[in-house]
Amino acid sequence: MARLPRDDMPPLAQATPAPASITARLAGRTHALLRVGAGLLFLQHGLQKLFGMLGGTTVPLASLLGVAGILELAGGFLLIVGLWTRPVALVLAAEMVAAFFIVHVPRGGWPVQNAGELPLLYALIFLFLAARGAGPASLDAGFSKPPQG
Repeated sequence: MARLPRDDMPPLAQATPAPASITARLAGRTHALLRVGAGLLFLQHGLQKLFGMLGGTTVPLASLLGVAGILELAGGFLLIVGLWTRPVALVLAAEMVAAFFIVHVPRGGWPVQNAGELPLLYALIFLFLAARGAGPASLDAGFSKPPQG
């Protein structure tokens, strides 16, 4: 197979099939979708622990699981609306790492063997949000805009 000389090779920009503008436009939307989706899913864990909803069992508020339920319910709601996203996400990431070590590591093996993938995946998502913030379509973004006038 013959190779093209370097001068005859198309520039990289011409070789990429998807225009960069499409992916750039999707970046903000997918960021918001990740934040809202993770918040909605995480909030459900709090509903299970605090109210026994969605097939859960109510736990005492003055317990480790009760504190986890409060963090999951309040933190999930704050992520959904995008308020105080960075500090909230950092606290929730710490909660998930603690949950992994308290509940899953004693079961032994790798995360796929001790059912620890979910808290670790949540921790990674929350670390992303702590680093990048709420993104568009959030109260944080609305508060950071300078007043129009």
